[in-house]
Amino acid sequence: MSRLKDMYKNEIVDAMIKKFGYKNIMEVPKIDKIVVNMGVGEAKENPKVLEAAAADMEKITGQHAVITKAKKSIANFKIREGQSIGCKTTLRGEKMYEFLDRLINLALPRVRDFRGVSANAFDGRGNYALGIKEQIIFPEIEYDKIDKVRGMDVIIVTTAKTDEEARELLRLFNMPYEK
Repeated sequence: MSRLKDMYKNEIVDAMIKKFGYKNIMEVPKIDKIVVNMGVGEAKENPKVLEAAAADMEKITGQHAVITKAKKSIANFKIREGQSIGCKTTLRGEKMYEFLDRLINLALPRVRDFRGVSANAFDGRGNYALGIKEQIIFPEIEYDKIDKVRGMDVIIVTTAKTDEEARELLRLFNMPYEK
């Protein structure tokens, strides 16, 4: 069992009950899933780029990446409906906690000029969105073997009803918010 999952079961639940006054342990918000998404715009000219991006994502998440396709045709972007334009992975359970642990403790501190993540990137329903500019901050990616530096979106979906509850939950998981 991962260290963060143990921490959630022991310390975080108690701290959340104390702060928000939940009557039942099942009311305490928890992390439901983490979705990692990588949009690869240049995949429309070169399909090999998408394979490399999916391989990088699989190394980072430890799970197979699904190729995403365009829902609509957009003439200005030269995209047709059904064209492969990115990849994503949905993490749950043990892999989710391991990824969150590596993100918070290893990857984010390796970001250049890192001052913390925004505490305002919540969507109003308790979900947190984080943009990462380069995949090389993850220790699984070897700098010499990448063809191009790519960014990705990490969305942390929680069962929290409000942003305040979700912010506190992630703070207890040691999310490094900016001061």
